[in-house]
This record gives sequence, structure tokens and C-alpha cells, in this order.
Amino acid sequence: MPSETVCPLRLAAALAACLVLAGCTGNATGLGLNLGSQEQLVDLGRQDWQRLLATTPTSNNQSYQRRAEQVSMRLLRAAGLNAGEWEVRVLKDDQTNAFALPGQKIGVYEGLFRYAKTDAQLAAVIGHEIAHTLEGHAAERVSTQMATEAGTGILGAVLGASGLGGSALIAAALGTGAQYGLILPYSRNQELEADRIGLLMMARAGYDPQAAIELWQNMKEAGAQPPTFLSTHPGTEDRIAALQKLMPEAKAAYKPS
Repeated sequence: MPSETVCPLRLAAALAACLVLAGCTGNATGLGLNLGSQEQLVDLGRQDWQRLLATTPTSNNQSYQRRAEQVSMRLLRAAGLNAGEWEVRVLKDDQTNAFALPGQKIGVYEGLFRYAKTDAQLAAVIGHEIAHTLEGHAAERVSTQMATEAGTGILGAVLGASGLGGSALIAAALGTGAQYGLILPYSRNQELEADRIGLLMMARAGYDPQAAIELWQNMKEAGAQPPTFLSTHPGTEDRIAALQKLMPEAKAAYKPS
């Protein structure tokens, strides 16, 4: 019998039912797995990275790759991290997206470069994603989505019946799950925290934080939809207003290179 395509809405409803049956409490961002340790999370992040590279080709655009690497290295050094331990890859895909995974991996999709016209605008996105990693948001997103032991058992049954394996759920929770038809977004509070930390990071790296607003203006003028990595944020106008409120603190940290 041919396998049935998994409907994200139906699966989401099933997961919600698991939460109710399990009596799970959390931040209402979804249902995840108990990874047990940071080491396990890093290992899963690296596994997800390898799966992603196996299904999504690396971009042939050397200019994009060079920009992504240079911007990422500056941001990582500004954050006090060993930039040489990180891998940066531009992926051949038209989606407007970027991500950072546990395990020191940064992915940027080609589609983002349509709107990130300068290195500073690109830094606004990559800095935001690195900030999620620095603050442990992936771990929070997974751990706060945990069910009780009973609920996890129910979840396994639901996933098995739906034909969606545990690796796909983990990929969604870590942030690269679009290819599986299921994305569990960061919470609004996590996104706002990543905004602030990302702005400060890019400012300390010598990128004018005003570029974050310019990026959103570029998307507004092009009539673009908000990128996946910021899908839980308000509309473009409210988004720009929120960034403007953060700008004085970021400008104070700005050190032109």
C-alpha cells in the first residue's frame, strides 16, 4: 500500500492531543523530545546538518559563500567564540532563510541574498541566528516541548501512524525542518531576545546595526513575505518599530571597523 503524505495540520492536531493527554505544560511552542544533555543536542544538530547537506546542494556562487563566511567569522569573534571551529555553508535553495545549529554549523540559503544586499544586512540575519545558539534556544525549544513519559509514548504512536520518524521531529525542532513539512518556530520571547543580542553582536563586529532595519525595508519594498526564521514576529511595520526601540543600545555598542 503506498505511503500516505503526512498532513502538517492533521499532525499538529494529533500532537496537540498528545499534550492534553500527557498533561504537559510549557510555552505552547509544540512537542519535543527529552535530549538528556547538551552533548546529545550537539550530536543531533550535527546529524541534522549531514542530512540537510545530503538533500540540499551547496551553492555554486562563490561570492555568496565568501560573504557568508567572512560575515560569520566576524560575528563569531565579536561574540568571543572560536570562529575556526564553525562551518558555514551557503545552500542552493531560493528560500529566504538562514539558521545556526548546535554543533557549530551555520547555513544560509541563496534566496536570502536577494534582500541582504550588503554585508551588514547579512550580518543582521546571521547574528540573529547565532544569538539563538548562544542563548541555548534550540535546547529550550526542545526541552520545553517535552511530554511526560506517558505522553511521549503516545507521541511515538502518533508519529509511527503518520509515517514521520523521530529524526524529522528533531530536525523541525532544531530549525531545519521545512523539508519535512513541519516547523516548530522559536517563541516570540526567544525571537525578541535573539534580535537584541544579534544587534549588539553585529554592532561589536563593526557592522552598523541600522542595517537590520534596512534589510526589512528591502523586503517591504519588494513585497516579500517575512522569512521563515522570523515567522513568529509581527508584520514588517511593527517589526521595524521594534528594531528602532533597540537601536540606541545597539548604536552605543557600535564600533566601526
